[in-house]
Amino acid sequence: MSADFCQCTLIIKKAKTMKPKTSDNTKTICQNKKARFEYELSDRFEAGIILTGTEVKSLRDGKANLVDAYVRIYQEEPYLVGAHISPYSQAYFGNHDPLRRRKLLLHKKEIRRLIGKTQEKGFSLIPLRLYFKNGLAKAEIALAKGKKLHDKRQSLKEADSKRELARVIREHSR
Repeated sequence: MSADFCQCTLIIKKAKTMKPKTSDNTKTICQNKKARFEYELSDRFEAGIILTGTEVKSLRDGKANLVDAYVRIYQEEPYLVGAHISPYSQAYFGNHDPLRRRKLLLHKKEIRRLIGKTQEKGFSLIPLRLYFKNGLAKAEIALAKGKKLHDKRQSLKEADSKRELARVIREHSR
């Protein structure tokens, strides 16, 4: 009887120590929802960001805004421009400038590709979201082409029809 009891406790202990598998360890800080409406997005890239200590602490508090942000390439180095990261409230001195340019870290091959694409007419680089991945701050950027007014209207019509269809299905299933 004691041998069966030992096997049961061993199985329970193994079940407790197993961790559930997750695809990736990410925590979203902020998103640029306006970008999905204003632009037609094509290629997406993940870039690291060079930040100061107070910027990281402020991001962990979720105090960032990407509404008017864009990516500009200066001397073959990409920079995040116009992203607002609020000053850290508990910093005594050495707080950062909320609107400073922040260098993005990409592979050389990706930078060359982005330079070629942004020189084409109508393409620009837009940040879509800031997030932490395995403890490191990352930015998701995308090549974007501006939508015309009729394209924006079409997007609104599609969103309305999807919402209406979901409402009808929900009411019908009751």
